[in-house]
Parts: sequence; structure tokens; C-alpha cells
Amino acid sequence: MGTQAASSSSCHIGTRMITLHNKTPVEVVIQALSGDFGKIDLKRDWTRKKGRPANVPSAERLAVTPPGGSHFNTMLHLTLLLHLLLLSLSFADETTGYGPVFEEQPVDTIYPEESPEAKITMNCRARANPPATYKWMLDSNEIDLNAEHGHYSLVGGNLVLSNPIKNKHTGMYSCLATNMYGTVISQEASVQFGYLDLFSSEERQSVYLKEGQGAVLLCIPPPHYPDKLSFRWILNEFPTFILLDKRRFVSQSTGNLYIAKVDSSDSGNYSCIASSPSISKSVFSKFIPLVPLAERPIKKYPADLKVKFPETTALVGQNITLECFALGNPVPEIHWKKLNGELPPNSEVRMAGAYLHLYNVQPEDAGTYVCEAFNSKGKDEHSARVIVEAFPEWVEHISSTEKDLKSDHTMSCKASGKPKPNIHWLKNGEPFYRKEMSFRSLTFDDSGMYQCIAKNDHGVIYANAELRVFACAPTFEHNPVKRVLAAKNGRVVIECRPRAAPKPTISWSKDTELLSNSTRVFIWEDGSLEILNVTRTDEGRYTCFAENDRGKANSTGSLLVTEPTKITLAPSNADVKVGENAWMQCGASHDPSLDITFIWSLDGRVIDLHKGSHHYERTPNGSSNGELLIKNAQLKLAGRYTCTAQTPVDNATASARLVVRGDRDTHHTEKTNCLHLPLRKGPPGAPGGVQVIEKTDKSVTLQWSRGADNHNPISKYTIQYRDSFLNDVWKDATTSPANVEGNAETAKVVDLFPWTEYEFRVIATNTLGTGEPSSPSRKEKTLEASPLVAPSDVGGGGGTSRELIITWTPVQERYYYGPNFGYIVAFKPKDGFEWRQVTVSDPQARRYVHKDSSIPPSTDFHVKVKAFNSKGEGPYSLMAVVSSAQDAPSEAPARVDGRALSATKAIVSWMPLSQNNIDGYQVKYWRNQEDSEGGAQRVVVPSRENQSRLEGMRPDSLYLVEVRGYNSAGYGPPSEHIQIHTKKAPPSRPPKIIGKKFKGQSVNIAWEHVEPLANEASIDGYKVLHRQQGHSTGTLYTTNRRYIDLPLLTDGDYVVEVRAYTEGGDGAVARINITEPTKITLAPSNADVKVGENAWMQCAASHDPSLDITFIWSRDGEVIDLHKGNKHYERIPNGSSNGELLIKNAQLKLAGRYTCTAQTPVDNATASARLVVRVSGGGVLAAQSLSILSLLLVAFLCLNL
Repeated sequence: MGTQAASSSSCHIGTRMITLHNKTPVEVVIQALSGDFGKIDLKRDWTRKKGRPANVPSAERLAVTPPGGSHFNTMLHLTLLLHLLLLSLSFADETTGYGPVFEEQPVDTIYPEESPEAKITMNCRARANPPATYKWMLDSNEIDLNAEHGHYSLVGGNLVLSNPIKNKHTGMYSCLATNMYGTVISQEASVQFGYLDLFSSEERQSVYLKEGQGAVLLCIPPPHYPDKLSFRWILNEFPTFILLDKRRFVSQSTGNLYIAKVDSSDSGNYSCIASSPSISKSVFSKFIPLVPLAERPIKKYPADLKVKFPETTALVGQNITLECFALGNPVPEIHWKKLNGELPPNSEVRMAGAYLHLYNVQPEDAGTYVCEAFNSKGKDEHSARVIVEAFPEWVEHISSTEKDLKSDHTMSCKASGKPKPNIHWLKNGEPFYRKEMSFRSLTFDDSGMYQCIAKNDHGVIYANAELRVFACAPTFEHNPVKRVLAAKNGRVVIECRPRAAPKPTISWSKDTELLSNSTRVFIWEDGSLEILNVTRTDEGRYTCFAENDRGKANSTGSLLVTEPTKITLAPSNADVKVGENAWMQCGASHDPSLDITFIWSLDGRVIDLHKGSHHYERTPNGSSNGELLIKNAQLKLAGRYTCTAQTPVDNATASARLVVRGDRDTHHTEKTNCLHLPLRKGPPGAPGGVQVIEKTDKSVTLQWSRGADNHNPISKYTIQYRDSFLNDVWKDATTSPANVEGNAETAKVVDLFPWTEYEFRVIATNTLGTGEPSSPSRKEKTLEASPLVAPSDVGGGGGTSRELIITWTPVQERYYYGPNFGYIVAFKPKDGFEWRQVTVSDPQARRYVHKDSSIPPSTDFHVKVKAFNSKGEGPYSLMAVVSSAQDAPSEAPARVDGRALSATKAIVSWMPLSQNNIDGYQVKYWRNQEDSEGGAQRVVVPSRENQSRLEGMRPDSLYLVEVRGYNSAGYGPPSEHIQIHTKKAPPSRPPKIIGKKFKGQSVNIAWEHVEPLANEASIDGYKVLHRQQGHSTGTLYTTNRRYIDLPLLTDGDYVVEVRAYTEGGDGAVARINITEPTKITLAPSNADVKVGENAWMQCAASHDPSLDITFIWSRDGEVIDLHKGNKHYERIPNGSSNGELLIKNAQLKLAGRYTCTAQTPVDNATASARLVVRVSGGGVLAAQSLSILSLLLVAFLCLNL
């Protein structure tokens, strides 16, 4: 519908733009050229403020006529002309523009001092319209990007730091993104220089210890940054690493090696390896000789804790490790507990008690933890607190909004965290000091980019929002008044929602009559128009007028009144037995231009005819008959059934009750007498000989023969019809008179469609029911008539230059009403008087294109369309206003810029064209040397966007890119070519996974570093995707290490994918399956046998089927060599999941504790049992007694001798 805006200016938004008092910038330029300064009125004060364009004259400066005469005035004219021309080109569409929104922000960076790449890149990218400009801050001071011989350069929004110097470039960096709507500042990110010096070159002294004593070998790591190092120790030579067990421990806090009890096997030279994962560097200490001194007997020492975890602060969601290790002989046992409670379920004790891991720490995990070490000589314990705090997290934060001038507004930010975060505000990147963020009577100066910042000891979070204060003359551009349908005698609401500020005054008119509130017509507070008890006289064109102090506008829609929906055949109450069928009839009349649907509900709940198809069946929707068949009735199906006849405009309902009775509810009162059989009564039989004896364009007269009445008089006849448009669905016909009596044999059927082929049938009814229908009549076609239905949705527009395109929705075939159907299209200029007509003979045509070199571009035409056939012409459609095709864009986009995102993707942006006839932009790109421009790739974006991603590019290639605007008339001129060089390709080789180890509730995955080829990008780190088998998504981790600990999940098999990532994208992927860890499923049982008997030790395990499994048996801690000891031991072959051990010819020496170890390449599981071997008749005690007596006898003989 037509929308008009009467007023001088569009919306005024509080930005750095000016309103030129109802003049375009070009009109002001013309005024300036003519020297007519007195007529120029710049409404906004353009005095220089922070963030606003420089060198724009203020109103005061324009109003002054300076001394200096005409020459000075001429220079002033030219200066003003230059400024206003630039201003006119830089105006953005304020309704689609927006302030900067960060898509990428800088992150903390550690630059290795020994890095061969003498460059640091801090990323910053903001989405904005118009595009943002960028500047950077170092420790709150602006970086001079234009300094001569400087280290800084700007690539897009990214800051590139070349040849970084530690004492000059270390610090906190932040990025500011600015456009006409305001400024936002990014999160701060640190740049630090990572290093790991060499160990001291001084020789390390030898350590001498008696066997049985504990040893502490000091690592003394060299100076380094960052603090986090990992430590390992080697013995004698690389890579013989010290295996950590119950007796040996390496602290990951200090790097020291602890040996609880030294023995002779510990002799050798030890070296500490310190590794920095942040800079991928490792260094070795000088060797430390350890010399155990033999001592007999070996002394025992009480447990003595040497590694004690400190008071530890953890953040919610972190994983932490507490260390505890003791020296002593025997080797101490280590136990953990938590004061005033049990160890949390997310804890795991590892490394023989030396580590307590807490995964995904939660507030309830805080408390005092105790480590106890004890052996047979003594006990030692240590306790310290674990404090749980939290990173800031938003509870409530700001979001972008538009507010009317002089309205009120409140911004609110709330954050949780421990310690409680402090909150402060920024406006356009500058501190904004207000006690409360509440605004009373907003002004344009309150517009801008606001940032709420929550900070505590552990971090900082940002929430960004744009506040736009605007004043706007009413406009219906985005929400015109629409065409509305309403049912006769019903209610309708026509919405009027212009964009306007302040709130406009609304009034309505129908055609030329101004409307006011009455008993039937109401204008709501929001401007909507409500009409009650709608009648045909309410049809017409309705115009909403909106006016405020900025201007006025109106928009026109239409109201079309349809026939109301009415129930013509209501359902009747029914009473059936369980298992019987019941019919619920329902028929409705409705407007023939609308579709109708029947919806059934039982006791208020809609019946799903698909789910309940074994009990319910209905004729197809769209018919005016919605009869419902209830099959195999059950007690649960009893209740109130409601039929709703629904059209897109209104509905009607009717209800009936169904009673379902069980066998005991049915009383059999009829008796059968074999000598006196009653007459067989029932519904009538089918009528016969149905034929058409007379017809017109909208009616036929039928004749038929009566069928059998089955001893009950026929009370009425029902006439039904079907045509080629009903898909074999029979519908009840309208007759004249409406009721066909039971003694009739002819009837007139009315309200038929002209020139339509019909079949008819007749159904008889008596008091016992309705009989079977007759056979259908022969097909008969009604006579022709002139069309009555006009084409709908007449419109058009677009096309190429000098074209007028007119479109419409074709008339449905059933409304052709005769042969030789087509359309007559009439059109004239909006201000003209003479209509021009053309004939379109295709009944399915949807458009007509009129080409005329004299048609001016973008000119409004009145158009209308009507149908015709061989009988005559129908009515015209509603008149519509259609514009002729516009000219193709005449300007090329300016300030085209782009950059590579990866090896195959890039992004390009441009300044939007100022022309208002732009439908979108085409971006074309091709390789400079390898491709021709004709084979270039193309991307099309809508006019509201001023940037686009380019995909499918070749790695390490130089591309040419051009942008041009387009509309329905064609493409405009191309922009200047820019060049984009894509980044090198990511690694083509996947990481080699070298380890998978289960560690309690986690699994450790390790891989080898990927060495990129010469034409591939250097590695920035690795991405690890942990996903369930069969799923494409999961949890994605990034790391700079070559290993990762992942949680071990039990809800199925998982896959881990590892790939390197680079500036050119992600590399090839390596995969490994994670299944359940090895578990003992059948443990050995204690056994008691006599000497010489056999004993079985059963053992079975479940394991990853992709891995081999080996069963290892040991007795009292010593591994059994099944080859040397095969006269006593026998086992089924390795590789099976059963490791049962046969102990043959048991001897006393074979008694002891047997341990079964199920071993795979990645983990193991163990279970133990005890074997007791007894001598015949005396058991163990008899054997021991016999041994003692033997010793006494020998001693006695020796003394006598």
C-alpha cells in the first residue's frame, strides 16, 4: 500500500551527523556557492568535541562575516564547499548504521625472546556501519602509529609489532574502535617476553646417603618467564627418565626429586629437565651424582613429610593439584582427607597418594585438606586451606537500545564473582562517572557507545551497548498499513505503527471520511483502529495519519469483508457400546475465497488425528464437511466433542456428548420369537437413474427414481456433487428449495460455478438412518459466463532501464467461467489521464513487461488488471501504484579495503554508496596472474551490508578484488582494484598421536609436533575436539602443548581429533578412539590346597577391542616367569580376555599372594588373591611344628657331640 511521508527531514539520531534544516548537503553546497550564508542554518553545534570530525565549522563561526573582504569570503565559500561535499559523501543510513561491535579482541601474548619470527600480532576486529577506524593504547597511552622508524603498524584493525624490544614493548594493550556512532575499547591484553635461561654451569656436588635414608635432589631451575614449568629427571643419559612410583616423586612446584628410601639401585648421575610449554623450550641441569652407602642392617626411619602443599586459591571451574610426599623406611603410605567432611566426588588421589587432583572446582570444595604419611616407625601430617574464588560473571548486563528524545532510560549491570567485582563505566572509550546510570529527559548528547566493566582480582569482563537517542518525523517505510481481512459481524483491528519520536498523534480516515471514536469504532492508544460488528459497508481504504513536532506521514491499507463462518450441521449426542463406531457430523458454511479446516477436540484437548488414527478418521480438510468417525469406541473416548470450523479470518464451534457404555450398562429388553419374526426395517435403499434434465451457468435440475424405503417412509433427500477441483471429495449441494422432501423425484441445484464439469448423486434418509448414495450421474458442464473474479496482488516494479513490469496473481482455473480466458492490463502515468490497454492471452500469465524508450526511470504508474473470456470481461482489480525501472547505479564504491583471514578466506569492506537505488553489492575476486577476470568468483550481499567474506580462495596467492553496486536495472561501475594476498596453507600432515594413557577420571593424549613444509604456515597451536562417536560436535580445546588431559566420560565411546592451527587455518586431522579403560571383570579367589594338588587362579578383563591385552601374574610382588617356572605354572595364551593361571603340583614354597595384572599398551588393571598350601594331615601348623622339632633335634645332637 502507498506510504507517504510529509515533513522535511528523516529521523535525527544523536550521532556526529548534522541536520541541514530540511536541505540535503548538496543544496547547502549550492547555497554556499551562491554566497547566501544567511539561509544556512546548522541545527547542531559542530564545535570540536572528543571523537567528532575535525575542521567542521561551528554555527557561530558560520554566522560571522570576517574582515578581509571578498577574497576571504571566496576562500571561506570554497572551504565550506569542500567540507559539505565530504559530509554528503560520508552520510550513512542512520536506520541501518550501528556502532562498533567487537568480533575479535586482543589476547594475552607471550613472545619467546629467541623466536625467529620478529613479529607480534595483536588482533582487533569490529563489525560496524560505517566501518570502524582503529587506534591502540599501551599502558593507557595512545600508540603513535605514524612514528618514523616505528615498530608499530596497523593492518586492518590488527596491531603488528615488528622487531619487538622487551623493555619497550612489554605492557597492557587495548584497541579502540570508532565510527560516527561512538567508540568502544577492547579488553586489555598483555604482551610479555618469555624466556628460559640455561642452568648454572657450575658442577653439582655428589650426594652421599646411607641405604634406607631419604634423598632430596634439588633442581634449582634457572630464571624463566612465565612461572609455569614442568619437570622430569633423567638417570645417567637421555632419554632414560626416572620412573615415578611409590618410592620416587618429582614435585611440579619446585622440580626437586624425592626418594623416600635410597637403595643400591639408585646409584648414578641425575639431571633435572625443566620445560616451558609456553615457549616450547627445555633445558638440562648439570648431573648430580648420587652415591648410596651400604649399611647393614639397614636402619628404619619414621615418615617425614618433605613436600607440603601450600594454602591454595582456586577459581571455580579450574583443575588443581595438591602435592604431598614423605621420606621414610619403610616407604610411607599417604592418605588424604578433608576436615569436617569427605573428599569431594570430583577428587582423585594419584601417584601412590602424592597427588590429590580436584577437577572442575566448585565453591563447596573449599575447606581444609589434610595429608597424612605413616609407616611402622611413625606418622607425620600436614594441613592447609583450599580457598575457592570466582572470575567475574554477568548476572545482568546492558544491551543496545533506541530511545526517544526527552524520554527516561536506566542502564543496569550486575556481576557475580569472588571477591565481589567492582563495576565502572565507559562512554565512547572514556571513563564515565555517574552514581546511577539513570537518564532523565534524554538529549542527543547521551547517544554513544557505553561499556560496563566488572573487575576483581582474577579478571575483567566487558559488556558493550549502543544507546541511540533519536527524534524522527513519522515514517511508514518499514511498517506500512496492511491489507486486512475481516469476517462479517466480527471484530477487526488494523494496526498503525509508524516509526516516530516523540510519540505521534494518530488519526484515521476511511476513503475520504475522517473517523472518530463511536460505539463501533475505536482508536487505541497505540494508534490501532478497532471496528466491531463489521459490515460490508466497512470495506474500503483506510488511511492512518501520524504527526509529531518533526513532521507527519500517512499510510493506506484496505479492509476486505468476508462471509462469516457458520456451523450448518452441528454434531449430535451419541450413545454407543464399547467396540462400536460413532459418527460426529459437522458441516459449515464459509467465505468461498478462504480455505477452511475442521479441528476436533475432546473435553477441550485437541485430537491428533495422526497419533489417534486407530480410533479417529475424518474427511480431508478443505471440504465444508468435517464429519468425524470414532472407531472401536472405548470408555476413555467418552466426553464432550467440539468441532471448530476454522478459516484464516474467523471460526465457529459446536459440541455434542458421546456416551460409551460397557456390557453391564446395556439392558437387553427385546425377546425373539421363532414363530413371529418381525418385519426387517432400516434406512432407505439407494435412489436410481440420476440425470441432469436442465442446466444454466450456475444451476442444474436433477431427476431420479425412488429406491426401497425398507418399510419406513423416506423423510428427505440429500443432493451431493463433485467436480474436477475437489479431488473426488463429495460435497453437499445447495438446493432450491433448501429441503428436498421425501416424496420428491426432482430438485434444482444452485450456487454452482459456470463452465465447470460436475457429477451428482442422491441420498435418501428416514427415521432409522441415511441410506447408501445413488450411482453418480453422467458428467455435465454448466454453461459459460463472464468472469467475476479479478486478478489479485497487482503490483510490479524493477526490471532493466526503460521498462515497466506489472505483476499479478493469476485467477484460479475454476473461476475462468468460459473458454479463451486471458487478461487485460491497463496502465497510465500517475498524473496522466489516458489509460493504455494490452491483452495477455495466457491464462497462467503472472506478469507483463512493457518496454518503451520514452519511459523515465523510477516513475509511478497506476495499473489495474481484469480477466476476460469468450463470453465477456470481468471487473478490474484494485488499482495499484507501480514504479518503472530505475537506472543502474552510476557510482563505484569507495574506500574498498580487505585482508586475508586464512589460506582460503578473506574479508573485504567498502563505504556504502550514497545513492538510494542500490539493491546490493557484487564482490568479484580472481588471482592476479593465474586466473582471467572472466572466470572470477563472485559474492552478492544486500545493500544494508558493507562487507563480505570471500571463500574458496587458493593459499599463498595474490588476488584482485573489485566491488560494484547493483539494482534491478543492472550493475554500476566497478571500484578500484585492491590486492589481497592469502596466507600460507595449513599443514597437510596431521599430528602423529604417540600416546593414550588413562589416569583415573581422565585420559592423556600426546602427539608429535607437526613440522610444516616450506609452503605451509607456521604452527600457532593445536585444536583438540573431544566428541562422542557418531556425533559431529563436541567440546573444542586449544593448547600450545603437545599433550592434553581430557575428562573420561562413561556415556559411550568417544573420538579425539587433533589438528594444528595456523594463521592459514586448521591443518589435517588425526583421530584416536577413546573407549572404556581396562577393568577386571573376573577376579581371582583365595584358594586352600594340599601339597601336590593343583590350584586355579581365575582372571578376566574387559578392554578396548582395538588394543592387545596381556596378563602378567606375580607372587608376593615378584613377576612369575612362566618359562622358567613352567613345571608349576601354566596359562592360556595371551591376547584372550581370559588370563586364568593353573598352579600344578602345589608346594609350600608356592603359597603366597598372587596378583593378576591385565596390561594393554595404554593402561592396566590388577586383582589379587591368596593361595594357602597345606601338608597332608597336619596343615600349616603341623608343618611348622615339624620344622621346629627338626631344628631342636639337630641342636641336641650338636651339643652332645
